[in-house]
Amino acid sequence: MKKIRFTSALKRFFPSLHEEYVQGETVSEVLDQLERKYPGLKDYLVDEGGSMRKHINIFIGDQLITDREGLTDIVEEGEEILIFQALSGG
Repeated sequence: MKKIRFTSALKRFFPSLHEEYVQGETVSEVLDQLERKYPGLKDYLVDEGGSMRKHINIFIGDQLITDREGLTDIVEEGEEILIFQALSGG
């Protein structure tokens, strides 16, 4: 299982979000599992073409994912994933 954590900025839009443990070999599969628990979350993170939205970042351990378009980065068993919304404005 993979441990998924979310930043508080995302919890503002999805108040029921909390640390999760899900199955999945790739980032895309992990997001599919999260979508089952939190309908609408994947649409918030990924655009209609299947690419990561510009304001979202996902880390596997301490490394930013490299495939923002296909979400094919491999997630090893026991790795922690951090999903956060980048903030902007002034």
